Amino acid sequence: MSFFRSITGDIPSEQMGITYSHEHIVIEESFPTLGNPDFLLNDAEKIAAELSGLKTLGCSTMVDTMPANCGRNVLKSVGISKKTGINIIIPTGIHLEIYYPPGHWRYTYTEEQLSDLFISDIITGIDKYDYNGPIIERTPYKAGLIKLATGDGPFTKHQEKIFHAVVNAHIETGAPILTHTNNGNQAIEQAELFEKLGANLKHIVLSHVDRNKDLRYHKALMQTGVSVEYDSAFRWKATDENWTYTLLEKLLPEYPGQITAGMDAARNTYWRAYGGKPGLDYLLTTFREELNKRGLRAYFNNIFIDNPKRIFGFEKGADNQVT
Repeated sequence: MSFFRSITGDIPSEQMGITYSHEHIVIEESFPTLGNPDFLLNDAEKIAAELSGLKTLGCSTMVDTMPANCGRNVLKSVGISKKTGINIIIPTGIHLEIYYPPGHWRYTYTEEQLSDLFISDIITGIDKYDYNGPIIERTPYKAGLIKLATGDGPFTKHQEKIFHAVVNAHIETGAPILTHTNNGNQAIEQAELFEKLGANLKHIVLSHVDRNKDLRYHKALMQTGVSVEYDSAFRWKATDENWTYTLLEKLLPEYPGQITAGMDAARNTYWRAYGGKPGLDYLLTTFREELNKRGLRAYFNNIFIDNPKRIFGFEKGADNQVT
């Protein structure tokens, strides 16, 4: 039976429901927030208030995408999930280099050490301290996906090491993979490397690619078999063409099984509970209304239910079987 791994336990994939496929729900004080104070998302009451509003609109599941040693607080995430009734999927893996200090352990750990760390997060449980100190105290709360990130240029040797470790953990555990791309750059190269390494492309989703305006590039990416996540609909200037909606119009009829959506609202200035806008309800209000206006109503379930259900599902592993 296929299942997804929420932070509070394994749940049959059929119960995933409406899913936000790329979010930042909890970001504690950490290296990323030093340079970006508005990345700080650690007020559990405000977070719970925002998510409770989504619950009333029908949202069931949210994919948090802040990976290892990058602001995770697994215990806070568990509390928010229990309070709101929203299933939260927490990642392991590694983010962009800019979100870690120079000399970080990510650079010195071997492929095997990184693989073991990711596998432990998925099989045993996430460290209470998110690898911020010499003591590791694993909780019973497990990661439900693996993240990696690349920048604008060709992959570095270090990034290739991360790819290998991520795919090792993916093959060993059956956990899905989510990636960061910079404006869709290197997305096809990501897909090609995953295929070369033997990853299951049906359980891989590449994020932020709707920031790339080249329709031919998108079609070539879809041909690789990976899925994509769009999250820029609210970011385009009102005076410009909204390329997220344009891409959806062009691509959904041909590739209905490969597109998901999220907010990627990593800044507290996007959260209504923090006094920002547009609020995380955007996807289930303005975005949904725009789909209807553009004749795309029939694809809502593909974007928010059917595609996430497949992508984020586990399909193997004795230690991973839902009971």
